[in-house]
Amino acid sequence: MRFAAIADIHGNDLALEAVLADIAAHGLSDIVNLGDLLSGPLNARLTADLLMDLDLPTIRGNHDRWLAETAPEEMGLSDRAAWSELEPHHLDWLSDLPATMVYAGEVFLCHGTPASDTTYWLETVSGPAGATMAARGTIREALGDVGEPLVLCAHTHIPRAVRLPDGPLIVNPGSVGCPGYEDDHPVPHIMQTGTPDASYAILDKGPRGWSVTFRQVPYRSVDMARLARERGRPDWARALETGWIDP
Repeated sequence: MRFAAIADIHGNDLALEAVLADIAAHGLSDIVNLGDLLSGPLNARLTADLLMDLDLPTIRGNHDRWLAETAPEEMGLSDRAAWSELEPHHLDWLSDLPATMVYAGEVFLCHGTPASDTTYWLETVSGPAGATMAARGTIREALGDVGEPLVLCAHTHIPRAVRLPDGPLIVNPGSVGCPGYEDDHPVPHIMQTGTPDASYAILDKGPRGWSVTFRQVPYRSVDMARLARERGRPDWARALETGWIDP
């Protein structure tokens, strides 16, 4: 069994197209999508149309939930920018996405943790500098009663794999379309990958269990940075150009 995992596209249709082409070049047709599909000052409508046509096994992220359930005047800047491009059928599609899913009978999909779409799982933050890997006990506790041998998560945009002793392989494939961001929860901090490339993962099941290969795919990120800057989001533009948030 072999398939690809994508996540955190955030309305970046050019990054998504590059990743889809790379996946196809590796002879893969099975793809799962871990949410946060549209939020951002980029091309939410184009991205939504592309994803709806693909009809991938998809779960919702926290931003997908907020887009579907929050009044526009209460949204943050990135959600409001995406919402302004979407039509009712796009929002209905987001509303129908499940929070979690079991794929192919043995792969558990979630956005943040199995119980929360807003909680960091494999990383922890304690200040403005960014994130470090979470403690093993914290990771295991958040697993709860999930029993699948492969667990996929997203949300932090940081590619990472953790294999728990006597437990599953937990993989975050990284972000297709947003390589860095600032957030205030749980404390003010930045997350940054240091590369503008689009990220995804390939999962393989072999005789010894599951393995993961991370892929970093170059694309026309300067074009998306230009769009973000034109729409008044220099923070997004800087991250899209460089993969860094700090100056």
